[in-house]
Amino acid sequence: MKQFWKHPWTVAVCNWLLVMAIFSVSRLFYYLTNQATYPDVTFSHLCELMFGGIRFDMTALLYLNSVYIVLMLLPFRFRSNRIYQQVAQWFYWVPNILAILVNCIDMVYMQFTGRRTTIAFFSEFQNDSNLAHIFFTSAVQYWYVTLFGMAMIAVLILCARRGAETDKNSHPAVYYPIETLLFVVSIYMAVIGIRGGFGAYTRPITLSNALQYTNRANETNIVLNTPFCIMRSTEGRVYTDPHYYDPAELETIMTPLHEPSGSTQQAAKNLNVVVFILESFSSEYIGFYNNGQGYTPFLDSLLAQSVTWQYSFASGRKSIDAMPSVLSSIPMLIAPYVVTPYSTNSVSSIADCLGREGYHTAFFHGAPNGSMGFQAYARSAGFQAYYGQDEYPDARRDFDGTWAIWDEEFLQFYAQTMSTMPEPFMTAVFTASSHHPFKVPARYEGVFPAGPHPIHQCIGYSDNALRRFFEYAKTQDWYNHTLFVITADHTNHLTLPEYTNDLGRYRVPVAFFCPALLPAEGRTDVISQTDIMPSVLAFVGYDKPYFAFGEDALVSPKKHNYAVCYNSPVYQLMSDSLLLQFDGQRVTALYNYKADPMMHAQQATEEAPEEMVTYLKAYIQQYIHRMIHNQLTHE
Repeated sequence: MKQFWKHPWTVAVCNWLLVMAIFSVSRLFYYLTNQATYPDVTFSHLCELMFGGIRFDMTALLYLNSVYIVLMLLPFRFRSNRIYQQVAQWFYWVPNILAILVNCIDMVYMQFTGRRTTIAFFSEFQNDSNLAHIFFTSAVQYWYVTLFGMAMIAVLILCARRGAETDKNSHPAVYYPIETLLFVVSIYMAVIGIRGGFGAYTRPITLSNALQYTNRANETNIVLNTPFCIMRSTEGRVYTDPHYYDPAELETIMTPLHEPSGSTQQAAKNLNVVVFILESFSSEYIGFYNNGQGYTPFLDSLLAQSVTWQYSFASGRKSIDAMPSVLSSIPMLIAPYVVTPYSTNSVSSIADCLGREGYHTAFFHGAPNGSMGFQAYARSAGFQAYYGQDEYPDARRDFDGTWAIWDEEFLQFYAQTMSTMPEPFMTAVFTASSHHPFKVPARYEGVFPAGPHPIHQCIGYSDNALRRFFEYAKTQDWYNHTLFVITADHTNHLTLPEYTNDLGRYRVPVAFFCPALLPAEGRTDVISQTDIMPSVLAFVGYDKPYFAFGEDALVSPKKHNYAVCYNSPVYQLMSDSLLLQFDGQRVTALYNYKADPMMHAQQATEEAPEEMVTYLKAYIQQYIHRMIHNQLTHE
């Protein structure tokens, strides 16, 4: 029996099972610290999610431990050598410690993105030099996750078995055949485990396989683990055209090619256009959408004078999803556009179209130039000028210490710079202060309502910065003939039950404010960020063909009253009452969110309106086909 427990195969299996157990404990810890995000998960369903997660842990940890397993199972007696065992042990410790760290870091990061991290993360932040500072700040702020991670690493190191021995007394004629057979069978089983199983699972499992264990799409975050998501997303994200419809039929269902309607308003010609993309301004934080309960008194007053929608949606959950969606009407489907192999495709934008009509165009973001790839995208989208930290007159004085220039100072710079521009102009600004680590300038500590989460005082601060922008803008000649568009990049930390679901996680403001030409109106249809570009172009009288996945939402009713987003691993289509989820092959869920705002009950998927399914499939096919063939402009 002693020989059995010291055998290299036994040691390797025990050590692999140890890290499997650690990942299961990590999954439970993640759920327990984020229960508010999963209000409908019962104990029995949690057990189902935990059980389903074992399959994804097996794949990830077999892959990460493959070198260690091979070293331990090679059918040679030198496996018992002390130095050999020490080398093998390092091939066990290093990958698994890194896996635990990545998994724990994502417990925090998922609170902001709403999904497990993939390989795209490394492209998103490749130009940011302050990640180490952010990491250490987060390690302190989320101390309980830090302590948990340290405890799991300690368990791994202290409990891992060491000192494997081979049977030195057995005859070679017995030893080598048995050990070789054990090696071959074990490697074969490991390969099957990496692929995800036998039979129906002969195709390697992917992120979407997690859906079979869940009732809601966001529950895949419990089932999956971050090393698996990173490994499964390293394959280049090359899209495959689904060919739902033939080309002629496809164009009749949905087309992103827009022709002039002939109904443009001549009075709106040569209007300036100013687009605000407000960092993390979830609809939950805005009193206008919540019977006055919120943290944005100024924005509430502005929205009351604007054209607004009760249900308005972001296209994605990350900042890098917002610029293509808002400015180029290119949604985030499957992966952020800017990190796909198709990111070098030709694109158009509001700036590109209006620039050809004589507009002066510029993009503003107070972070270091190059951060998040915003400057690169602004250039590819046709903006003539970019104003970042390099262009700001006193960046050292007004830098927030982590991300960017404080919003109050940068929005004043934004307004003052526009006052020097020739008209008409089209500009966009991406704010930054309402972002982790959720700080406000020292002079504003305790001034704004704190709320149950640190972001709430930051929202109050940025709202005040927006108020000061408009106070200045009203004194300028360009104010009364300017169309202001207000939206957010994505949602952030959510607490209200009507927002902690697959609909609420995408609800952001979208509003059009034009003091001279747009009367206030509250609309009951839906709007997406991708509808902003066609709406702006139509309103200012743009009379050329253009490319956009959205539609003019200022006409009533909108041609197709839908909004589309990707809630990994499903596509979502929202109408004015229904939310439909589709995995690329079939409808997986249907909710009537008007009748059931908390979205507790699913409807039978066969009740899904055929026109919704047809439109969503055509939308997906147009997106993938045009990405593959570089057809993201009207030309």
